[in-house]
Formats: sequence, structure tokens, C-alpha cells
Amino acid sequence: MKHLFEIVLFVVVAMVATMSSCNTAGCLDNRSSLPLADIYSSTTNRPIMADSIEIGGVDAPGDSILANYNEHLSKVYLPLRSDRSMTAFYFEYKWKGMTPADNDTLKIYYTSYPYFASEECGAMYRYRITRIEHTSIVLDSVAVLDSLVTNVERSIMRLYFPTAEESRSRVLQMR
Repeated sequence: MKHLFEIVLFVVVAMVATMSSCNTAGCLDNRSSLPLADIYSSTTNRPIMADSIEIGGVDAPGDSILANYNEHLSKVYLPLRSDRSMTAFYFEYKWKGMTPADNDTLKIYYTSYPYFASEECGAMYRYRITRIEHTSIVLDSVAVLDSLVTNVERSIMRLYFPTAEESRSRVLQMR
């Protein structure tokens, strides 16, 4: 009888250990810290769907296009490089009459540090945005809603663009 109790106890302990070692319920699906930026109208201060804009990383290795010009965007992820303290992005406008000289550039300055989430989730980088710089050919302004970039999927920035007609006339006036 004593041996039966020990066998049952061993099986129960083994099952509990196996189930708890495979548990990832404490992890979020997104295990990378990526800043998410909403696209807003600078005129109405409301979310918009932008089109004819290509967004990519400046001096990024490999394919750096984050948004293709034929997409309708309301949000875009702007991944930061953990081995740098600044990451730059370009905004190329695919409108008639626009040239590469009409591109905007967004520079995000930050500090990065490793963050140990848990035994289940492992480690990842977190970032603290310290400063933003951008050109204003078409991109009107950038607002940082929260300077801490974690793996929680939430918008931390807003990119403000004028409406389509305002953007075109603004570029033409600058020439």
C-alpha cells in the first residue's frame, strides 16, 4: 500500500512539473519591444488612413521597408535598434510631383536596456525615448504619448499629417 501511495505521488508531482514548465500564460504574444505609432490628421486631431507613403529605416540592414506605398495605414511599427542610441526612418511620398527631395526623416533618440521579464518569457530590450527630431516637408509633428517602449502592444506615438490637399499645397508652396 505504501508503494502504491509513493507511485501515485510521483506521477502527480511529475504531471504538475511537466504542466508548469510548459506554461506560457504569463507571457504576452509580442516578445519584442516595438514602438507603435498612430497616424493622425494635424487639422482635425483625429486618426486617419494614410496612403501613398512608403516608410522605411535609414541605414537599416537588409529590407528596411516598414510600410509600402500601396497600403492604407492607420498605424505603423517603428522598430528601434538595440545596438544604437538613435534610429532614423524615412517617409517617401508617392504623390504626383513629389521627388526624393520631398522625403521627411524622423529620428528617434533613446536609451536601451535589457529587461528580464520572467523565466517563461526570457529577456528582451526596453527603450526609453529621450528625444525626437523630424523634418517637416509633409510630416507636421510627432507626439510621444509614453516614452517607455515595452512589449505591450499599445500606441506610444502619434504622427501628424495634414490632409491630402493641404499636404500637396504645402509642398508646392515650399518650392
